Amino acid sequence: MTAIAQDDGMSEVIVTAMRRESDTFDERVPAVGLKRVADFAVQEVSITGDTRDAGKRIAEVYQMIENAIRLAPKHGVQLAYGQRTVEPLTLQNYRSLALNGAGRPDTSRAVFLIKVPLSGPTSGVVAEKKIADFIKAVEPVGRAEFGGTDDLTLSVVAPDQYRGAVADAIAADARSMAAKLGPDYGVEIEGLNRPVEWTRASLSEVLLYIPYKLVVVPRR
Repeated sequence: MTAIAQDDGMSEVIVTAMRRESDTFDERVPAVGLKRVADFAVQEVSITGDTRDAGKRIAEVYQMIENAIRLAPKHGVQLAYGQRTVEPLTLQNYRSLALNGAGRPDTSRAVFLIKVPLSGPTSGVVAEKKIADFIKAVEPVGRAEFGGTDDLTLSVVAPDQYRGAVADAIAADARSMAAKLGPDYGVEIEGLNRPVEWTRASLSEVLLYIPYKLVVVPRR
């Protein structure tokens, strides 16, 4: 079910403490970027069933997922799926969600995401409580029930849309640095052709940046 877009920068992406995977870019995060509140708080969850009969077990897991989708709007949460890019989990596609074993005989488990928009008074702490309350509100179906949840993470929609703002911050820093160095030196910026990257900055904030390099050069 995981849909990986050719350009992650135009999709909704999961933000962790790690950068976008790359073999060609410097691993160091520059000092200058754009810090902003993420679009969503995201938590990976699972529904696991252990009914002995396989057909009944699978039906119970999917029925509980359907119930969760129907209940989500009442709790101000959204369901989704994906490991890097995020897609909505809906009544039209939830039966395509893969079921895997849960480490014990006669078990089936579905893994997906619960999202809460981060806007206004909704902080990371508030989002965590919303998700916890929602999980408690979804009644088990047969022997299917919510399993353990992962730590809260974040997502940001179309990070490449902030490319201009990131470039403005880099340019302002470069002008400030050049002014501090005096008339005998200038600065050059390398790497602005690289795509926007992302990393987590706090419980509810992300840092969007371009892995550029600032070089001090003497004026001739």
